[in-house]
Amino acid sequence: MENKRIWFRRPAEDWNVALPVGNGRIGGMCFGQALNEKIQLNEDSVWSGGPRKRNNASARANLEKVRQLLREEKIAEAEKIVMEAFCGTPVNERHYMPLGDLSIQHHKEDTFEYTERSLDLENAVCETRYSINGVNYTRRVICSEPAQVMAVCIDADKPASVSVKVSIDGRDDYFDDNSPVNDTDILYYGGCGSEDGICFAAYIRVLGYGGTVGRWGSSIVTDCCDRVMIILGAQTDFRVTDYKKGAELDVITAAGKTFEELLAEHTEDYRSYFDRAEIVFEDGGSYSLPTDERLKLVKDGGVDNGLVSLYFDFGRYLMIAGSREGTLPLNLQGIWNKDMWPAWGCRFTVNINTEMNYWCAEPCGLGDLHIPLFDHIERMRPHGRDTAREMYGCSGFVCHHNTDIWGDTAPQDLWIPGTQWVTGAAWLCTHIWEHWLFTQDKEFLAQKYDTMKEAAKFFVDFLIDDGSGRLVTAPSVSPENTYITESGARGSVCIGPSMDSQIIYQLFTAVIEAGKILGIDKSFGEKLSAMRERLPKPEIGKYGQIKEWAVDYDEAEPGHRHISQLYALYPADMISIRHTPELAKAARATIDRRLAHGGGHTGWSRAWIINHWARLHDGEKVKENIAALFANSTSDNLFDMHPPFQIDGNFGAAAGIAEALLQSQNGEIQLLPAVSPDWKNGSFRGLRARGGYEIDCKWADSRPVKCVIKSPKGGRCRLVIPSGCEIKSSTVGYEVIGDCIEFDTGAVGFAEIAFA
Repeated sequence: MENKRIWFRRPAEDWNVALPVGNGRIGGMCFGQALNEKIQLNEDSVWSGGPRKRNNASARANLEKVRQLLREEKIAEAEKIVMEAFCGTPVNERHYMPLGDLSIQHHKEDTFEYTERSLDLENAVCETRYSINGVNYTRRVICSEPAQVMAVCIDADKPASVSVKVSIDGRDDYFDDNSPVNDTDILYYGGCGSEDGICFAAYIRVLGYGGTVGRWGSSIVTDCCDRVMIILGAQTDFRVTDYKKGAELDVITAAGKTFEELLAEHTEDYRSYFDRAEIVFEDGGSYSLPTDERLKLVKDGGVDNGLVSLYFDFGRYLMIAGSREGTLPLNLQGIWNKDMWPAWGCRFTVNINTEMNYWCAEPCGLGDLHIPLFDHIERMRPHGRDTAREMYGCSGFVCHHNTDIWGDTAPQDLWIPGTQWVTGAAWLCTHIWEHWLFTQDKEFLAQKYDTMKEAAKFFVDFLIDDGSGRLVTAPSVSPENTYITESGARGSVCIGPSMDSQIIYQLFTAVIEAGKILGIDKSFGEKLSAMRERLPKPEIGKYGQIKEWAVDYDEAEPGHRHISQLYALYPADMISIRHTPELAKAARATIDRRLAHGGGHTGWSRAWIINHWARLHDGEKVKENIAALFANSTSDNLFDMHPPFQIDGNFGAAAGIAEALLQSQNGEIQLLPAVSPDWKNGSFRGLRARGGYEIDCKWADSRPVKCVIKSPKGGRCRLVIPSGCEIKSSTVGYEVIGDCIEFDTGAVGFAEIAFA
């Protein structure tokens, strides 16, 4: 379909408008140049060095001293100790790095004309069309998960016309070798710092059909071929002991197939994920225009609902391309990074960004692509135990605001507003509970119960009484923000930031409920229940806002990009427009205050705000903030811009679009709770709801006409009757309870309900 394609009339001159391909592990950014194509390459385990023990041995002895200084509001003294005695040793974790650049150069060119470059989101194929001296060329790029290779196929409409030079380089002479090993193959390999650093290899084979293929210096050249196929495999010793041989074997296996065979298995695999869900707005957009022109029209104030659904599809594409079984989770840029020293290390930043990367996984039916995040939590656990014990004298496991390929859990950076945050592992573990809520996979819950429990055990030991009977964290921060005390002092390290209490409440709830479902650990659940009652609940402050700190401090930046105190609204369900209207009103005041002072200025922050407005059932604000995201934080290729590029906004906004159409928190399913006024008519299929439900819905004039609820595991469903609607017909019997209906999906696991 035309509206499932990102396309341009000109090649990319800048990385930020190139087109991404990936198989979860290998990634490429395709520039779509005609004569001198560059595909910037990544492999998800190419990082800057080996594992390290970075826990600061000075922390434990100074913990009570810092807490007492904070009680006395001697903030500067407390923060000075934290900077020196609690920081990581050394300061930084490992960072992500590129693999290199694949170059494909036509070496018999004269004049050329450019047609277009495109990314087909339905089939995960990147294509460039151009002509040289009257010969029309098509270059297709796929990154196949089944074959574990990238494949590039160059065709021409005239025989004996494909003459190209293929080479690989691009890591700043970083101890790499890129020499041909025979007339068709190049072995490119190197290492990434430290005595136990990661070593990598890429293996390339160039196949010419007709014509000749041979080596030329550090390149492979083809001459007068009818077709050329380039196959690239990549491995590292993070996963494979003989990484060079591993990359070579991947290529040899793939080279035994035609491009059409590789394409067919790639497409079948990809579509098994992509076809699970769809959103269609009947009043769509200007499909005949290239994507950059469509985006410009929206930036100028136009409406293009088709661009919204394309953005939603692009988010799902990026998840399928960037997060697969056995891979690392999505980092700050997914798997696509061009820099040897990327912004913020391109790490897993777990005070919002990594979590946001997976917000759309469950609602979009991609819960199995959530698994790499759970695998990484297991990688973190042993290190988190050491950090908990050595730095705080606590049991359980803990992580601060970043982690890396090795699962490092010690504090990252020397940055007071962000470094000393202790709730990273807790937030990540709530994703385990969310996966259960959406899938009802009891076996998975049983496997992961101990992980959630261990994260909770840290806080059983770490929480302290704030002097009024409440249990709070200390020292911690409200991520990346700074407060001002009544005396005018500024600080970030504090006692009891609201987000910490909210995350811990959700984690404790998950462990308590999981124990009941599994019929285990009753005494521990009772202990957590008693502690949960003593956690601070969301409170309303002096501006009518949700308080960000236990004390109603002013913010140094009222328009700060983080809105951490609204974790309770989204992704949690502690604040609800239906069940806690006064807190919902205060949540609205919080967002209004942030935006009035310039908030939402980063792409991911705007994406979070879209989800907040969706939870507040404000379709007009959803519309406004999607427009703002497109206008201020979206590159022509639809990448989210922090700036620079950060992929979290793509996933967060895709989740927000789904959240506007379907919600399932607090045990209720709601259809079209925050539908934009522009989305008057449309349909969705395959969106998921908590409770194990899959839902299709058609609507007209912003009201649902019909919905189909599928429940493979059965169960009792509670559906909110949409405002202004009545139940016209139902394939199942139901009970009316207030403004909801309840029904059993029955043995068939299926219900169809029509509205009038």
